[in-house]
Amino acid sequence: MAINEPAPLPHIVVLGAGFGGLTFCQKIPDGVARITVIDRQNHHLFQPLLYQVASAGLSAPDIAQPIRAILAKKPNLNVLMAEVTGVDFVSRRVVHDSGEIAYDYLVLALGGVTSYFGHPEWERHAPGLKSLDDALRIRRKILCAFERAEAETDPVKQQELMNIVVVGGGPTGVELAGAFAELARTVLRRDFEHIDPAKAHILLIEGGPRVLATFPPELSASAQRQLEHLGVEVRTGLKVEEIRDGEIVAGGKILRAANLIWGAGVGGNPLAKKLGVGLDRAGRIKVQPDLSLPGHPEVFAIGDMVALVDKNGVAVPGVSPAAMQMGAHVAKIIVAEWQKGHADVSQRAAFGYWDKGTMATIGRSAAVAQIGKLKFSGWPAWAAWLFVHLIFLVSFRSKLSVLIQWTYSYFTYKRGARVITGVGGAPPAGSA
Repeated sequence: MAINEPAPLPHIVVLGAGFGGLTFCQKIPDGVARITVIDRQNHHLFQPLLYQVASAGLSAPDIAQPIRAILAKKPNLNVLMAEVTGVDFVSRRVVHDSGEIAYDYLVLALGGVTSYFGHPEWERHAPGLKSLDDALRIRRKILCAFERAEAETDPVKQQELMNIVVVGGGPTGVELAGAFAELARTVLRRDFEHIDPAKAHILLIEGGPRVLATFPPELSASAQRQLEHLGVEVRTGLKVEEIRDGEIVAGGKILRAANLIWGAGVGGNPLAKKLGVGLDRAGRIKVQPDLSLPGHPEVFAIGDMVALVDKNGVAVPGVSPAAMQMGAHVAKIIVAEWQKGHADVSQRAAFGYWDKGTMATIGRSAAVAQIGKLKFSGWPAWAAWLFVHLIFLVSFRSKLSVLIQWTYSYFTYKRGARVITGVGGAPPAGSA
């Protein structure tokens, strides 16, 4: 390097363009580093609204935006669509299906995957909800079942086709169950001549003593009442023992339903198991207080991949605000080290999570929320949930589109995303 020639910018590789990865990229000032973002999809997904796509409330483009478009104005940033297969910590290289890439800093932000608690074979019969493909598969499965019920002459089989069982009483399960109840009772009932979709049986199964176990007991009770008001049957304390094609065994009883949806568990990304680092029981990476990997101060992990008790003694939850705060924290560390010209791990600040509140929507004008010491439910909670989710949607086009769709649905009880795709002609029995 010639005298007075500036040192080359450090190369940061970011794996994953979810909330954490995008926030990290946006918080790094221009001119601090070269950044390469690697994701196996070409889009950022607003996961909190996935259930709306699965229940035909929104279309896929409403909650997804191309990564390149989001980061288009960021200089020295490259986006690579590839599947990451491994990381070589010694040579500081990321291995992907198109080759390898070297890094000075590495940020792991690949998110989590659906966990079936040791029963991966259940996924075939009860899809989870983590991606747009999952959401579209579930929507197709639900709508095709009602189409088949319309042509079915056997009343027993007809009812089974209209039965929907959702496993898991967390936010995902609660949101799906409520949305399916509204879809059947206020939307699909107008679409068919020979069946009454309002007679669809929506069952929510939770293995614990109450739904929304992370919420205060009074909000859990309110959520269950609101679900039951929508027509959802809620069964708590019921363990799933087996899932087969068209039926589920829980509490020693066989329940027949064409639509089985899994919303019960989240595990760490499979890549974590290949890194040779400490993991918790869910497969999440046990990171240092500054979010770096033990023994690898140049590698950070953020978001759903992480198991961490923060500096305040709080177990950081796997939610989008936590991922965004983690991304901003790591960006601050790297910028500080760039300004100093060297890395001083001993001076790095420990991460602290700021809980801005927790919300879960149940249906039209139905939700629960806790913001600080304030707890509320019903329409006020739903309005707060609506406002917060619109604020966090990435693009203006998405915000406007979602607002129009929600306003239309609220006043007309109609949904415009009931198109079935991915099937060639009439759906065969058992089709997804």
